[in-house]
Amino acid sequence: MSTPVSRAAAPLRVSTTRVSRRLPDFPWDTIADAKAAARAHPDGIVDLSVGTPVDPVPPLIREALADAAEFPGYPTTTGTTELREAAAESLTRRHGVTGLDQSGILPVIGTKEAIAGLASTFGLGPADDVVIPEVAYPTYEVSALLAGARAVRADSTIALGPMNPALMFINSPSNPTGKILGLDHLRKVVGWARERGTVVVSDECYLGLSWEGEPPLSVLDPRVCDGDHTGLLAVHSLSKISDLASYRAGFFAGDTDLIAELLAVRKHAGLMLPFPIQGAMTAALRDDAHVDEQRERYAARRRTLLAAVEAAGFRVDHSEAGLYLWATRDEPCRDTVAWLAERGILCAPGDFYGPVGHRHVRMALTATDERIRSAADRLVA
Repeated sequence: MSTPVSRAAAPLRVSTTRVSRRLPDFPWDTIADAKAAARAHPDGIVDLSVGTPVDPVPPLIREALADAAEFPGYPTTTGTTELREAAAESLTRRHGVTGLDQSGILPVIGTKEAIAGLASTFGLGPADDVVIPEVAYPTYEVSALLAGARAVRADSTIALGPMNPALMFINSPSNPTGKILGLDHLRKVVGWARERGTVVVSDECYLGLSWEGEPPLSVLDPRVCDGDHTGLLAVHSLSKISDLASYRAGFFAGDTDLIAELLAVRKHAGLMLPFPIQGAMTAALRDDAHVDEQRERYAARRRTLLAAVEAAGFRVDHSEAGLYLWATRDEPCRDTVAWLAERGILCAPGDFYGPVGHRHVRMALTATDERIRSAADRLVA
């Protein structure tokens, strides 16, 4: 028998090119100690950090899910015609969007996945800039970093100077701040982007949840875009308005050419929304009553929590829409997180969302009525 030749193993290529090295630490891992402290409270934790829905999935949606469960074949990436039509019609009915039909809709497996892969799907790379808000949902930055592009934080076109970004994310109502971008601002963004060939991606997942002032507008609203969807994509989710976070139910809407490009790439990647989920989404998008009921639940919780937060000496900034209170005690946000954790309340530190948020915390309205009342009692005790 021959003796095996000993060779030094070459380093694996994936070990030296790991994409994870481009990314920041996963933010939720950084508040483990605060979570443990909050859990130690005698009356249990009130978790206002993640913003996950807690209310039951409406029966009409569960029934539609069951009705679609017998389909044995592969779903299509483009989704059923019924789903696309229901999505387009819901944007017209609920948000005044015009000129949109099923060809401008693409269902996605949750909007976080879709946003994270968007810059890569569009073929962006190291030579490209991706604009994100100064205080922003972290996945916008992740989208740029996964593609190897540059993420640039800016809240105004003036701050960008002569830059010609490939992609711009906007978010109204904002996560985490609840700020609404007004008509004039949106029109300016659309006009500025069109002069430069920049694709505008408007995250509108909280569009139907406004509490104060003028209601927010979709970037596809004719008052914003003059009925021309060129270069515009709106991102919509059923996670909050229909309690479907576990279903991973979302969709893109807008420019049919951009939708077609996303579809072409996602078909090759096998990114298909499960058929039963498509049936459930269709039912949810066709019914407004459950959306109105859920909005009222959140409105009541907001009234309770807002009064207590302000009574406890916090200042609440923006927060006129969405599912969060953007609050501050005018101190470093991690100190506020620790102060709240001592009272059994867990929130998200503002620095999760960018350096500008370092003196705020985000408190979600998505706990049960009982937990919201418990948080309010602890804050004013």
